[in-house]
Formats: sequence, structure tokens, C-alpha cells
Amino acid sequence: MNPNEMKLAYPFGDEIPAAGHAIAVADGVRWIRMPLPFALDHINLWLLRDEIDGQEGWTVVDCGVSRDEVKETWEQVFQNVLDGLPVLRVIVTHMHPDHVGLAYWLCERWNARLWMTMTDWGVARLWSQPVGEGGGGPNGASAAAHFARHGLTDPDAQEQIRQRARYYPNLVPDVPARYSRMMDGNRLQIGGREWKVIVGYGHAPEHASLYCDTLQLLISGDMVLPRISTNVSVFDYEPDGNPLPLYLNSLRAYDDLPENTLVLPSHGRPFRGLHERIAQQHAHHAERLEEVYNACAGPKSAAEIVPVMFKRQLDLHQLTFAMGEALAHLHALYFDGKLTRQTGEDGVIRFQRRA
Repeated sequence: MNPNEMKLAYPFGDEIPAAGHAIAVADGVRWIRMPLPFALDHINLWLLRDEIDGQEGWTVVDCGVSRDEVKETWEQVFQNVLDGLPVLRVIVTHMHPDHVGLAYWLCERWNARLWMTMTDWGVARLWSQPVGEGGGGPNGASAAAHFARHGLTDPDAQEQIRQRARYYPNLVPDVPARYSRMMDGNRLQIGGREWKVIVGYGHAPEHASLYCDTLQLLISGDMVLPRISTNVSVFDYEPDGNPLPLYLNSLRAYDDLPENTLVLPSHGRPFRGLHERIAQQHAHHAERLEEVYNACAGPKSAAEIVPVMFKRQLDLHQLTFAMGEALAHLHALYFDGKLTRQTGEDGVIRFQRRA
């Protein structure tokens, strides 16, 4: 456990839900886990006891990726955890595959309505369409060209990225054609309790967290995680994006939540210490910005910044996110007027400290 983690409190210790089973974390709130086929090997999902139009059942928050083994684990959950009651509603915090991947299947399986923010529903639905019909997401030839412009020119890496054209639709093969829209500040009635929607930016187009004041409980999605830093990246579909200030400013929306708030994150363990963790995130990114700025004494591409920010060995999946995050920090400094940007004769974009 690193020093920052030791400043947080983990009320459930090292306990995690067994596959197909749940842990009760609050009255009417249950924690389940689904496997992921990445280095980050799990996602936490949440079941909220609910009643809609007189029918008792459950609201599901987030879904897992569309894989047979995840469906099988869900079937165990249906048998072991739902107390014989149906799923009434599916809430998805944002459009990343581990959150929305099985929304179509859960909604069909239970005739349940999907709830999302409009932007993330629209992007997920578009990207789930076949490649060549506007779908596919930020992978394939466009992503390879984007990373090449920023210095990732290794032929093997380039070919692997081009081969990932179906990465998103493979994990999110469909998205329901109808949904209910969530907006910042909405108050959802779930199981007789009010849950406030808190929208944040920078990690996803329009990420929704849920806060219940009665329970002093925050379902944070990916906006606040206890162990790892939320990924904030610039990708090919928004090549001049500046997501890092968006993310850091979004964290201010949690400033007024109680100190004792129980945070239910999408990855890692439930914890208390929300404001401490947010302070850690601000400090972390301030340190990364300083080291990136210092590294740009001479011209540097995003690919050259990756080993400055990430000291460990990265697989290709991790490398694409590391490239996106390096570029997010470079763009934050560039748009703040601290770096210049030039494209070299080799077509690679490089950043340098302003004279």
C-alpha cells in the first residue's frame, strides 16, 4: 500500500465480492465485481434496491464488457443476489466499454430502460456501429496516424493499433436505441431515496456520478479512484482537446460532500477520505505538469514524454492511454501559454518551453 492509500480508510478491509455474489455496503446497496481482459482486471458494479411504478426490483449501475464469461457471472448474480426480483433500470456512468458494454444485453434480458447522459449515450451508440459506417471508435488507422504524429512510430506498435479497428464494437456490440437522459443536478428517486447526478468532464464526454445524501454515499464511477489516477487523454477524435483542466475543475463539484462520504469507485475498494483523495489528485497532476514542463527544455514529442511520466513497462493497451495522458499534460501547458508547438519535417509534433 502506497503512502497516499494509507491516508484513506477502507471500511471493508481487503474483502471483495466473490464471482456471482455480492457484499452489502449500505442499506439497499450491494457491491458486485466483473472481470476485465486488461491489466486492470476488474470493474465494480452496484445494485440498488428500487421500486418503479409499484414494482419492486433493482437498479444496476454499470455493466461490464460484452464477453461470455461476464454474462455467465451476471447469470450467477441473478440467481444468488437479486432475491428473486427483476432488474428494473440500468444506469451507466459513462461510455467506456467496461461500463456500457453489456447494457444492451441487460436491458433486453430484463426489459429495463437504460439511463445515461446524452453525450455518452450518443457516442457509445455511434462507436458500437460497424467500422466503415461511422463506428469503431478511436482505433484503427485514425488512431495509428494520431499517435504517429506524436512520435509513436514503431512499426510493430503502429500495426497493432491499426489492427484494433474493432476494439470498441467488440466490447460494446450494441447500445439500446432508447434511453432516459441524465443531466447534471438531476435528482433520481431510487428505492425511496434521492440520488443527485453530478456530471464531470475530462475522463469521458459527460460522466455521471451519483450521490445519496441520506446514505452519505457517492458512486464515483471513474472520476475518483482510490489507488490509480483517473485516465485523462487526448485521442484522435479530438486532436486539439484540453481535457486535464476539465477533469480537475470537475472535481470541485464534490467539494461540498460530507467528509465521511463512503465512495464506491469503479476500480479498487470502497473508501472514505474523498477530499483527501481529491487533494492527492490535484497534487499528482501538478507534479506531472511540472516534470513535463521541465522535460520540454528541448523539443519533445508525446512519445518522448511517456517514459518521463511512466517509469514502468507498458503493454500496448496501457501505452495508448499513456500516450493520451502525456499529450493531455502537454496540451494543458500549451494552451496555458507555457509551451510552444511545432511540426517537424518528419511530421512529428513536438513541444518546447516558451522562451
